[in-house]
Amino acid sequence: MMKYSVISLFPEIIQDYCSKSIIGRAQKNNIISLETINPRDFTSDNYHRVDDMPYGGGSGMVLMCDPIFQAFEAIKKLENYRLILTTPQGTPYNQQIASDLSNCDQLIIISGHYEGIDERIRLGLKPFELSAGDYILTGGELVTLCIIDSTTRLLPGALGKDDSLKEESFNNYLLEYPHYTRPSEYRGMKVPDILLSGHHKNIANWRKQQSLINTFKKRPDLLNKADLTKEDQHIIEKIKNSKEKE
Repeated sequence: MMKYSVISLFPEIIQDYCSKSIIGRAQKNNIISLETINPRDFTSDNYHRVDDMPYGGGSGMVLMCDPIFQAFEAIKKLENYRLILTTPQGTPYNQQIASDLSNCDQLIIISGHYEGIDERIRLGLKPFELSAGDYILTGGELVTLCIIDSTTRLLPGALGKDDSLKEESFNNYLLEYPHYTRPSEYRGMKVPDILLSGHHKNIANWRKQQSLINTFKKRPDLLNKADLTKEDQHIIEKIKNSKEKE
């Protein structure tokens, strides 16, 4: 069982999302467990203040050290745990990191908020810093949920059919092929005939080709990381040649 321990000023955001869909079922099936820890519960003043103005001046508020340290120290830790801090300064999150984290027994996640955190939280706790990308969010709860969601999906039994993981985007650095379902025609748009043929080998070949086309058009940078066969490389060359002729 994977244990998620989330330090957040807004635990209801984490709890509400994680009570539904795949993550909710994973909790019911004892594949994961979730606890939230609010730093406000570790303050000593009447206002439960967790932030203060930055030394040296400037706009915004900074999360204070003590509530975060105490919240972290109150968590019962498993032997194979990883401490994570969500922050714009962190390593960009990706599927490989998700795969690595899914091998832990426990993820302890500090959701950043306000202008930033007191630097001594970084220095004293030495968390693995992760970012959702090069943009600014109000708080780290959304990034935390991305981490929980993406790692839970990789745990045995979480999806029901583990084979579905093999075909998802980014697992092999290729984007997925197009998907279709009923009806076979909608507003003049038809499902490709090959998907209706029942010929499984031809369908598999078509899907692989479409996956390569999607990746080449939308995320060509991923092709440098993908483990491509000679046949894959031949298909990509054909795609490049046809694009040059357009």
